[in-house]
Formats: sequence, C-alpha cells, structure tokens
Amino acid sequence: QVELVESGGGSVQVGGSLRLSCAASRELDGDYCMGWFRQAPRKEREAVASIIVFSDDNFVGTPSYAESAKGRFTISRDFALNTLYLHMDNLKPEDTAMYYCAEDRCSAVVAGTPRYWGQGTQVTVSS
Repeated sequence: QVELVESGGGSVQVGGSLRLSCAASRELDGDYCMGWFRQAPRKEREAVASIIVFSDDNFVGTPSYAESAKGRFTISRDFALNTLYLHMDNLKPEDTAMYYCAEDRCSAVVAGTPRYWGQGTQVTVSS
C-alpha cells in the first residue's frame, strides 16, 4: 500500500503561481510512474503531467505533459523527501480543479488507472 498526501493548493489570481506537493509513504520497487491529474466540476478527470521514476538509480526520466500544461507547469521529484512536485506558473481560470497525485506502474498511470491516489488539493484561479 502507498499513501499519497497532497498539499499546496489554494486560490490565486490569473497569472499567479502555485507549487503542489505530494508526499509518498514509500516507493514502489523498480521502475514506476508518478503523475498529477486534475478534475474540474462537471468535467472528466484528465492527466496533467507524469514522470518515470527509476528507483534503483535515483533517477527520473523525461517528464510528460498535457498540451494545456506545456510551458507553464513543471513536474519534479525529490528522492530524499520522496515527494513529487508540480510547479504551476501563469495560471489561468481553466486550471481551476481538484488536483490529485498518483503512483503505480507506468502502464497504469498512462492509462489513467493507477492504484494509488492522494486525497486531492484544490486549485482555484480567479480573474
């Protein structure tokens, strides 16, 4: 079992920045993926960004971003803290959503069906 705890959400104005954090209780063995998803009211959940974690080498692969996140969001991971981050710049009203982090084998994360989810953190962007 993996527990994920997000933090860092809040209310910001258009053009502002936020950094979301996701603390994981443990790593999976071998290679796996961690990602950020979001769900706005009356919309389906969508993937925002993901990253491959090579846990044996303490190394991460090239991140993957949704088109809406490219150039504005940066996903990163701190191995010492076992924490995933999502730094979001130039926020727009359409970024308003509940943001969730997730962890599992990469095939599950890419498919949008990872086993392990955090409880979510709300991001609200107002104009």
